[in-house]
Amino acid sequence: MNGKTKAIVAHITIIGWIIALIVNNSEKDELASFYIRQTLGLFIIAALSSILTFIPLFGLLSLPISIAVFILWIISLINAAGGKATPLPIVGGLFQDWFKSL
Repeated sequence: MNGKTKAIVAHITIIGWIIALIVNNSEKDELASFYIRQTLGLFIIAALSSILTFIPLFGLLSLPISIAVFILWIISLINAAGGKATPLPIVGGLFQDWFKSL
C-alpha cells in the first residue's frame, strides 16, 4: 500500500485509521503519517463534541463543532487524495505537534 492510499484509508472511520496506522508502522511513509495525525485529531474533536451533547448549555455547541469537523474532514480527504500534505486550518499544526510520535 502506498502512502497516498494509506492517507485516504485513515479517513475512513476509526477502523480505517487503525488499519492505516498498523500498515504505516511496518512501512513508514511521511504523507500517511501526516494524515494519520490529522485524522486522529479530527476523531478526538468529534468524540468530544459528542460528549458535549449530554451537558446542558454546552450541548448547543455540539452541532456547530460537528459541522466544522465534517468540513475539515472533507478538506483533509481531498488533500490526501491529491497527495498534498496540507495542514488543516487552525488545528492542523497543533495536531502535527501533539501527535508527532505517530
